[in-house]
Amino acid sequence: MMEHAPAPRRCLLIEDQPTTRDWMLGVLARAFPGIDIATVGSLKAANAWLDQHGRGLWLAIVDLGLPDGTGIDIVRRLQAEQPDVLPIVATIYDDDAHLFDAIAAGARGYVLKDEEAGLLVSYLQRIERGEPPLSPSIALRMLSHFRAPPKKSDDEAGLSPRETEVLTLLARGLTVAEAARRIGLQPQTVASYVKVIYQKLCVSSRAEATREAIRRGLA
Repeated sequence: MMEHAPAPRRCLLIEDQPTTRDWMLGVLARAFPGIDIATVGSLKAANAWLDQHGRGLWLAIVDLGLPDGTGIDIVRRLQAEQPDVLPIVATIYDDDAHLFDAIAAGARGYVLKDEEAGLLVSYLQRIERGEPPLSPSIALRMLSHFRAPPKKSDDEAGLSPRETEVLTLLARGLTVAEAARRIGLQPQTVASYVKVIYQKLCVSSRAEATREAIRRGLA
């Protein structure tokens, strides 16, 4: 009786930049020879692909800065609906906000796309050994975050330095999108900060937040 070869493992690559997508396809082919890779370039397309083809998915390589949203939404969906799938973030963002949002959402690894291809291949291959693929700078950032002693805040509302920065920009009249560009974050991330700021300050409008910023000498 003829034995059937096992079906190749399936990977979804979510990347909107064609050049980067082609480069990542090469990296994945080297890391996992014979893998079946599907590609999409937006949040909407990723959700549609998962709706139709998500069964049997093994690995998802997720860019965070998509043209219609954040890849963290895909990581969160996979964590909730298909916890056996391995969502790995591949991004240019190496700041705490993106990193810890992704990890909290369920990312099983976090690599930077500016790594050399050979190094990125070796990081991804750690999956085969049950190890989380992490770029060295990301691993160091995580270690330093948990080793650092908690900082006391002089702000009675308990605003973090990043939240104070966002509040300052909003009080100066910048929109969420403009503030996001100024500090190098996605608008969705800044919008999340705004929501937290409103909760901590017990306000419900930009005008009230601005008054609080003025009272603190931020604007």
